[in-house]
Order: sequence, then structure tokens, then C-alpha cells
Amino acid sequence: MSVREMRRFRRDPLGYIEDRARRSPAEVFRLPWGAWCVRDTEPALTVLHDPVFHGGMSTFFGDMLPSRAAQLTLGRAVRNLVRTHSPAYRQRLAEAAAGLGPVSRWPQAGPTLVYRCTADVLLHPDAPPELRRRLAQAVTAGLTARQPGMRERARAEVLRPRLLAAITEHVRDRRAEGPGASEPRDVLDAVIGACPAELPDGTVANLYVLLFQSIVGNIGYAVAWALLLAGVHHPSGPPWPWPADGLVREAGRCRPFVWMVGRPVPHALEFGGLPFAAGTILSVSPYLLHHDPHRWDRPELFRPDRWSEPGGQGPYLPFSAGPFTCAGAAVAHTFITDAVAALAQDARLTISGGDTRPLISGSVLPRPFTVHRTLKTPVRPAPTQGDEGR
Repeated sequence: MSVREMRRFRRDPLGYIEDRARRSPAEVFRLPWGAWCVRDTEPALTVLHDPVFHGGMSTFFGDMLPSRAAQLTLGRAVRNLVRTHSPAYRQRLAEAAAGLGPVSRWPQAGPTLVYRCTADVLLHPDAPPELRRRLAQAVTAGLTARQPGMRERARAEVLRPRLLAAITEHVRDRRAEGPGASEPRDVLDAVIGACPAELPDGTVANLYVLLFQSIVGNIGYAVAWALLLAGVHHPSGPPWPWPADGLVREAGRCRPFVWMVGRPVPHALEFGGLPFAAGTILSVSPYLLHHDPHRWDRPELFRPDRWSEPGGQGPYLPFSAGPFTCAGAAVAHTFITDAVAALAQDARLTISGGDTRPLISGSVLPRPFTVHRTLKTPVRPAPTQGDEGR
């Protein structure tokens, strides 16, 4: 890829991919990093649901677990635990939103908000205070996602080995204690309980950090996208007219956090008229599927109203699709929606510095922007006759 092309991609990654797809004469086109991407919706959905293409292990966990069954067990265990925490999460949102103050810097405020509401389910309150402090520090340092800037990435990576060492030691201690309560106290308990006993402590710690990043980072940055897109597409002053659920769904359509799903080709095959060797990465872009004009009405527009229109939606896969759909998709959507609703409740939100072109660093991250949150002044009832002078 030429320097000029790389600059175009960095300036507007999603626009660049759309342009490449539009100009491609074949059903697949080459991505800047050498992988291939399916252009059209129908063949893309076929790839996502093909049991042969998606046989084997999910790349989300890499090779840290010994089988697909172990991956499923772990994913479901963590999802079920986090789901039971939903009422506590919802209760803490108002306080966490107030804690951001009238002016907050985003997108980092997103993971901070989510962490404040999930800290006790990530590590229960009786866990070592120093370990909980390190986890909070990891959120502040941006360890919840791969950062696009070299300085921010370096800062996060300095903390990562220290955090892993502390969690590994705590995993060793918990395993030595043996099984405690019948139900897991936190996500770390759920990970330890779902992992095979022969898995090394360090691997268990790495799996925990991966899931911690997914819970805090993916949800937090999705909240940031919803606020940014709503603020940019609605004039300041009047309250946002959209229900939180439709707003979050539309933000996930326009800026899916997982914007590219890639899998190695399992064996030599031909696809879209082109030959692919085993191991070649073939990808599907949820972003492209979410903007297919043949499947969506005016996909270039940000229209949360489309989610209340019958038959107004096309293929929607912000959490992927097929055999490797995120196990926690429904819980994540609920958490994102609850957070957006809590921030907007009894408040007027305005955005400054908004730029909807993403920064791509493995995931689709918003560029920095500022949220101004002004609480609505309660309307005092007019005094009735006889109340004057009291």
C-alpha cells in the first residue's frame, strides 16, 4: 500500500473502505493490510453463517483455551454473571453520571462511567485493595482498548504487565483456597470456575483481562459513539427526541465497534471468482452491511427513528453474526442503552469538538470530543390562592 493510500485510509478509514468496495469489480476486494473483504451483503452473510468456514475456534480467545466447548463455557459463565448484576449497574448509573461533572472528556469518559458501575462485579469488594486500584488505573490509562496514539498506547502497555502479574498472583491464591460459594462472586470467580483446572494461572489472568477490556471498553466506547452521533446530528438546545434504545441501535449501525470480522480460510477454495489459499484472511465488514442501500433506507443518514418503523431495518450485526456472535450481545446492548438514558435523563447534553470520522486501531474508536451536561431546572408549581405569604 502506497504512502498516499495509507494517508487516505487514516484520514477517513470507513470512507476509504466504502470507496474500495464501490470500485471493486469483484465480490471481494483487497484491504490495506493484505486481507480480503467480501463486498456484497448476501455473500457476506453466507460467509458469516457458513459452518465449515466457521468450524474450529473463535479468534476472540486466540489459543488460550483448548477447545470451542471451553470457549463457549467461559463466555456463557461471564455473561450470566454480568446479567445478574444488571439491577446494581442500573442503580449506580445516576451517581456515576453525576460523577463525570458538567463537562466531561470523551471517549475516555465512557469506559470510566462503565467501570464505576461494574467495579464490584469485576472484582468483589473484599478483593485486595491494591488489585482493585490497579484495575481502576488500567481504565484511566486506556487499557480498555488498543489506543490509536503511540504515546497513549505506550502508557497503557507499561501498566499491562504489572496488572497481569498482580492478577496472576491473585488467581493463584483463589485457586489455592479451593471452591468457595456456590455462585461466583465476581467475573474473576466466573473465569476461574469455567477454565479447565490444568490451565496455567497466567493464562487465566490473560483471559480475565481480555473479558475486562470487552466489558468496560466495548460498552464504554459504544456509549461514547451514541452521544457523539446524537449530538452532531441534533441541534443544541432542545432535548434529543429519540428513545435511548433506537439511538443506541442506530449508533451501532453507523459505527459498529467491531467493524471488521476476519477468519482464516480453512482450506484452498474459490470465492467470488478468485482463488484463496488456506490461511488467507477473508473478512466481512458489519459497517458495509449496515450501509447497503439495497437493504437499508437511506443508510447514509443518522436516523434513530428507523428503529420504530416496521420493516425499516436491514442486516444488523454490531456484535458479529453466525456461530461466533458475542455471547454477551443482549447484555451489552442493555448496558449501553441504560447508560445513555441515565446521562440524558433530566439533563440537556451538547457536544463540542465532534468529528464522526473514527480512529481505527483494531476497533472503531471515536475521536476526542467534549460533552456538556446541564441539569434541567425543576419547574416549581405556581402558588395557589391562599399560599401567598406562607
